[in-house]
Amino acid sequence: MITDNIARNFLLERFGDYLALERGASERTGEAYARDLARFATFASVKGASGPGDATPRMLHDYVYHLKDLGLAPGSIRRNVSAVRSYFRFLLGEGYVGGDPSDRLETPKRWLTLPDVLSVEEAERLLAAPTLDDPLVFRDRAMLELAYGAGLRVSEWITLGVRDVLMNESLVRVIGKGDKERLVPIGRRAVAAVATYLRELRPRLERGTGKGTLLLNARGIPLSRMGAWKILRKYVTKAGIAKRVSPHTLRHSFATHLLEGGADLRAVQEMLGHADISTTQIYTHVDREYLRSVHKQFHPRS
Repeated sequence: MITDNIARNFLLERFGDYLALERGASERTGEAYARDLARFATFASVKGASGPGDATPRMLHDYVYHLKDLGLAPGSIRRNVSAVRSYFRFLLGEGYVGGDPSDRLETPKRWLTLPDVLSVEEAERLLAAPTLDDPLVFRDRAMLELAYGAGLRVSEWITLGVRDVLMNESLVRVIGKGDKERLVPIGRRAVAAVATYLRELRPRLERGTGKGTLLLNARGIPLSRMGAWKILRKYVTKAGIAKRVSPHTLRHSFATHLLEGGADLRAVQEMLGHADISTTQIYTHVDREYLRSVHKQFHPRS
């Protein structure tokens, strides 16, 4: 329940008058917007804002995620976003605020569709799918272990150089978006898979056209994006995984499994190479969806 002091400080009555008198909003719309903005004003107050002038784009972004965590339906969240935008347009037009922090506020269409992820068991099955009867098994094992083990984008799989795998340090050096370099740890299984590939197979594939690239195709040239997709699809089928799995699914799974295991969000941001932590925050919501599903499945009063 919003307090009178918060309602007064956030000028909610004046906005309500504006909706009714100037925009001719229906009573029902006015009531819905009043509820939405009371929720927003209470949230902003808890976050330290004494009035609308203290609201920031980050605060509004966090508010939209807060609505998701409350379990609101996508349509309700979109209405809340619309209310907040109308509210700040009114405040800006009347000179109550000097800028509009909602001008780049996203509707939830993009992130409410949570990315598909593999379960840990499905990831294990996929990584075990390449067997010795596959002629390029060592390359395929190395590719899958790096993709899942380091959370790489497909463009990063296929451009990774031999020298970018720092075996003694259990790191890979990745050139990501915007030519930004990052170092990502890899586990002993990924290190072992790459070492085996470099020793047993890559020298036979290399015919002088590999350009120092780690992953080569059967003709000895760097693996293409489409080639990587085909290899992945082959092993998804072989592993009996019914989900639609893309290269990005392995990246999503990498991040989700780290967070499920208790990893720090900023550490995951660094490993994924996200410039803005808000991009990484989608995985906290994937994680929460996972927790909800576990609760629903196992709690006797769910």
